Amino acid sequence: MGLSSEELQQYCQQILKQRRILNKFVILCEGPRSNSIQGRPSPQSYKRMEQLPDANFYNACVPNTWKQYRPQFFNCGDRKDVIDTYFNLLELHNQDISNSYLNPEKLFAIVDLDNQIQNIANEYDYKFSDTEEIFTHLYEKGKVNKENFREHRIWVTGLIHKEAYFLIPELQSVFDSFLNTPIYEGNKISLEKIYLKMANDITSDVDLQDNFAKSSHRIDYCTGLDCSEINKLCNSWKYEFKACKNELQKNELIYSLLTLKKAKSYWKEIKPPADTEIPPARFREQLSLEIAKFYSENTSNPKYHISFLLNYLSN
Repeated sequence: MGLSSEELQQYCQQILKQRRILNKFVILCEGPRSNSIQGRPSPQSYKRMEQLPDANFYNACVPNTWKQYRPQFFNCGDRKDVIDTYFNLLELHNQDISNSYLNPEKLFAIVDLDNQIQNIANEYDYKFSDTEEIFTHLYEKGKVNKENFREHRIWVTGLIHKEAYFLIPELQSVFDSFLNTPIYEGNKISLEKIYLKMANDITSDVDLQDNFAKSSHRIDYCTGLDCSEINKLCNSWKYEFKACKNELQKNELIYSLLTLKKAKSYWKEIKPPADTEIPPARFREQLSLEIAKFYSENTSNPKYHISFLLNYLSN
């Protein structure tokens, strides 16, 4: 459930009054807000927002060379809440600059691409009307568009959602070297097996079926894929993947899959070894921070969307 108008105003006022945002980038993201938002929130509750899963992951993706005045992340709810918070922060700041630590030029937001389009209200007078329009302008052939990205203040993920970034092929070595070997369906994790399972599940994905006509154009640059129907996409993807001998082409296929097929349920199937006592959710949180470390160390390649965009801010 989204924020009411009153809760939104209260939420924004509290953020504006946080001294820790002074002279820093503020980045709004999706994810559960602190429970303390109910009733009268305290400054401490807003500090805890930075430790919630989404904000925590994005914060850990910040380039490891960025030592001072690091950006401040705030979980704001769902995609609509994030967008509403972004524009209301700007409005409230302009109404009373003396009661705000925000620098409007340093305010950004990031939301999931998803298969359903999130509109941006006309009243906000933003240059892009919805998340799909942002995606189309911000990315080109699976990479951040170097010609366009500076025009954006609201970013959309280049993959379907945050969890898709946990399963890119370059992370197999991270899983292999992790202290407690990640387990998927009873065996040591193999990302290729997960990709094949995801591909097999394409035709039973109701959300993708309902939005296929709008979503499939995102991957029309991939050679060999038939995006005319969902069944044909499923079959052509599996055929091309199994036949592919070129690592670059195979990775392109994987990224195309992660642009359409939601990865969260597969990520949640990753568990610690049976001989450890770490709860699975806690284990995945630790693993996600190790993944974020990978991104924080790889910031110049536009195929690593989040760290590339954060690196732009650091410069």
